[in-house]
Amino acid sequence: MTEYRKPLATRATPIDGLVIVDLTVHPDNRGWFKENWQREKMVAAGIPDFGPVQNNMSFNAEAGITRGLHAEPWDKFVSVATGAVFGAWCDLRAGSPTYGQVATTTITPDVAVYVPRGVANGFQALEDGTAYSYLVNDHWSPDAEYAFVNLADPALGIDWPLPLTDLSDTHLSDKDRAHPPLAEVVPIAPRRILVTGAAGQLGTALRDAFPEAEFPGVEFVTHAELDITDPQLATARPWRQYTAIVNAAAYTAVDAAETTGRQASWAVNAAGVANLARVAAEFGLTLVHVSSDYVYDGASTDAYREDAPLAPLGVYGQTKAAGDLAAATAPRHYIVRTSWVIGDGANFVNTMASLADRGIAPQVVDDQIGRPTFTRDIAAGIRHLLETRPEYGVYHLTNTGEPASWAEVAREVYTGVGASADAVTGVSTAAYFEDKPGTSPRPLNSVLEVDKLTHTGFTAPSWRDRLTEYLKGLSR
Repeated sequence: MTEYRKPLATRATPIDGLVIVDLTVHPDNRGWFKENWQREKMVAAGIPDFGPVQNNMSFNAEAGITRGLHAEPWDKFVSVATGAVFGAWCDLRAGSPTYGQVATTTITPDVAVYVPRGVANGFQALEDGTAYSYLVNDHWSPDAEYAFVNLADPALGIDWPLPLTDLSDTHLSDKDRAHPPLAEVVPIAPRRILVTGAAGQLGTALRDAFPEAEFPGVEFVTHAELDITDPQLATARPWRQYTAIVNAAAYTAVDAAETTGRQASWAVNAAGVANLARVAAEFGLTLVHVSSDYVYDGASTDAYREDAPLAPLGVYGQTKAAGDLAAATAPRHYIVRTSWVIGDGANFVNTMASLADRGIAPQVVDDQIGRPTFTRDIAAGIRHLLETRPEYGVYHLTNTGEPASWAEVAREVYTGVGASADAVTGVSTAAYFEDKPGTSPRPLNSVLEVDKLTHTGFTAPSWRDRLTEYLKGLSR
């Protein structure tokens, strides 16, 4: 039995990510047995856990039958059940460091090859009655993106065992003969990142940070709006064509969540995130979910670490906490908790600047403590996580600097726009909301500890520096 458990041997190739796998074949007087795909062993050997959904077979009656070179937007695991083939591959992935490179090998029952998405695949049967098999991790679609390259292109330099010029139409199709040379191929585009909630404050910053991503609802001409609360979300997109989902969609009307918006808050902030987590798990995607300081009750006198117990005070915080728990069910997830978000659009800083311009002296709460966080830095931190791929889990992401109260932030705004900070009067949260029934309770301490993210190599600038820059950019 130990023979079945020995590790697989793999061999690298000139194409990035294309891996040759040496399988163990167990012969006896009846024939032989092999584990053609064994997930645990394959992953341990470095083969991606690519989630095959379909197995295709190609029977080749005669030696010399040649097929390819075809690139599709899915991964493959190719092998033979009987006979042997000469396999050939060409990298047609846009932006790949090995674009245009070629790899070849002979595939027999004890050899298989993992072929990444966008690498063109072809083969020539070396024996009569060869059965060629390939696992794929997406279903064929007429709308999918395909690329083809001519298997006789001299630029590829493929030394086919049986010269292509000697093959009849029964061995090589007219369609395969007519494929373009490498110099004329339109490459397969990389998998994309999909961003939900792209029309909001954070979404605007994410559009700047991820110009290559897809933003449903913003790119409305070609990409319909995505409803994350749809129970059929798994069929709403060709999810295999993405690498990650960044969820910036949220119900953020904190006070309305306590009354008229209770159902919508739960639908978007909790059920919608659960839908995204299921999609991410099913299709092997990374889910980045943006969360809030409202998942804590604010009773601590210390900054909140990522492992602090969740204890939301109001409905909004409860739905955000539920969304965090749902997001964590995705095997590949980053939950990014932030606080006091400031970006393009209606926000606290813009409100204070407007009041200052109109000569209004506001009362602002002075017992809620935290750090303003600017959306450009949240977006940059998310990009950092997706590019560096630290350990999956929860990360706190705020601007740095000494924490302050909302009243102190307001005074900084007044000073920054040339008004007097003395115009801002501090007031307790209890007094401020005394005559405002139906409002949500707020955490008094919203300070988040950011050391975990800092240790991955990302530190956001001081909130005061960012506030100065932000005020200079306001057009009033």
